[in-house]
Amino acid sequence: MKIYRRYLAREVSGSILLVLAGFLALFGFFDMIGEVKNVGEGSYQLHHAVAFVALRMPGRIYELMPIAVLIGTLYALSTLARHSEITVLRASGMSTLRLLTGLFQVAAIFALVTFFIGEVVAPPSERTAQQLRLSERGQTVGQDLRSGLWVKDERSFINVKVVLPDSRLQGIRIYDFDKSSKLRSVTDAKEGVYVPPASWRLSNVVQTLLHGERSEVVKMPDMEWHSALNPDILAVLMIAPERMSLLHLSAYVRHLSENSQKTQRYDIALWKKVVYPLAALVMVALALPFGYTHNRVSGVSLKIFSGVMIGVFFHMLNGLFSNLGAINSWSPLLSAMAPSALFMLAAAGMIWLAERR
Repeated sequence: MKIYRRYLAREVSGSILLVLAGFLALFGFFDMIGEVKNVGEGSYQLHHAVAFVALRMPGRIYELMPIAVLIGTLYALSTLARHSEITVLRASGMSTLRLLTGLFQVAAIFALVTFFIGEVVAPPSERTAQQLRLSERGQTVGQDLRSGLWVKDERSFINVKVVLPDSRLQGIRIYDFDKSSKLRSVTDAKEGVYVPPASWRLSNVVQTLLHGERSEVVKMPDMEWHSALNPDILAVLMIAPERMSLLHLSAYVRHLSENSQKTQRYDIALWKKVVYPLAALVMVALALPFGYTHNRVSGVSLKIFSGVMIGVFFHMLNGLFSNLGAINSWSPLLSAMAPSALFMLAAAGMIWLAERR
């Protein structure tokens, strides 16, 4: 690798890592503030809150990486422009294409890191964090059994075969015990739908009541079931589609298809998992035109502010196209790629204008 490429890679990478560290410190601080209010519930203590926030950091890195790449590259290029180093490089014969290629090489490394974190590190880390908080706050949930999800609610044990992303339960069995730990009833239901504030509507219910030596079977089309179990508790076991791994997403999409259910939202999330790491390449292309300006003092802060605004807009646009795609049944690939494609077109237009000047 030529000297200028090594120098450019070092400056840009250092700036990106610095910005990323700053963002992680900021978001970690706000996450910690949000967790402090839960300290004291059950056995949940301050060190549990710290561990919870730390375990969520990989997910934060995955979310913030494109914005950090944009702002870090903006800062590095602005610094080089302020010192007239980019002018020297261009006067030495470096074309915009070669400079962009050098930036793409740096961005490709961060794209691979983003993909690795999103696939390997963040999903299990997020799940562990949520389980830690749940267990230490006095709630017990087990999910890694072949028999399905098990939940303890006071003197009842609930077994759920399937928890759907909209918090509906399928294949429910409730074992209810009395104060002396004797089995009082067994309730089977085909499906359960949550009814705020604290009950479930069970359908196709078969309830077996135990009265000493005899039993009684009662069948009901539906039944209201009061429980501390709620969608917030179930949500800790259901990672948001954007934070699932490609393997789990594809398996879940296949499960929905086999059961003739809509897969649009998860198809979009699947393609976003593929496209999202490539946003790092888009961001360095978007930052390049700012490096061609020569404000020596006041320009850097303005560029950083512009980078923050562009990053926020990119994040909002990503969510907007995902929701519009799900609502209007757009192509999942189109919905996932549209924000990055629009920003890449904007970057190409800005580079063209900078070249003309």
